[in-house]
This record gives sequence, structure tokens and C-alpha cells, in this order.
Amino acid sequence: MIQLQIQSESQDAALDLIRSAIGAEISRMNLGLEATHRHIRVFEERYSVTSEVFLRDFSAENLKGGDQEYVAWAGELKLSERIEAQLGTLRNIQYAA
Repeated sequence: MIQLQIQSESQDAALDLIRSAIGAEISRMNLGLEATHRHIRVFEERYSVTSEVFLRDFSAENLKGGDQEYVAWAGELKLSERIEAQLGTLRNIQYAA
């Protein structure tokens, strides 16, 4: 758990501003995550395998696009993982004023 304590002369306004900013960042990250998931689904549908199978069993030679497509798919998976971790951190913030 992350506890965020705000100290300000106008404490309520500062807290509202920070909540709003974090809420906007969560919304922005959710949009990015949705786009990343769409990109991942395109790869999964193109090759009729899950991303788990891709990571476990595939190499660049197995893909029509070779290295570039392998890096793109693996990169989308890594990006998705990172965004989900960051979203978890932001969602677990507790505010103490």
C-alpha cells in the first residue's frame, strides 16, 4: 500500500488536484493498455496461438516478419506488463490529508 500525505495551505484543493491528476493518468494508461491489447490480439489471431505459447515456443524464424515482428510482439507484451504494474501502483494509492 502506498499512502500519499498532502500538506498544503489549501489542503482540500491540493488533494482534489492530485486525485484528479492521478485519475487522468490512470485513464490515459488504460487507453494505452487497450491499444496494446489490440496489437497483441492481432498477433495472436495471425498465428493462432496465445502470447504464452509465442514466448515459450517461437523464435523470429517462426514469424513471417522475422526479427521485426518478433520484437514488436514481445515488445507489446512487455509494455502491457509494465503498464499493468504501474496501474496497480496508482490504483493502490491511499490519500491522507
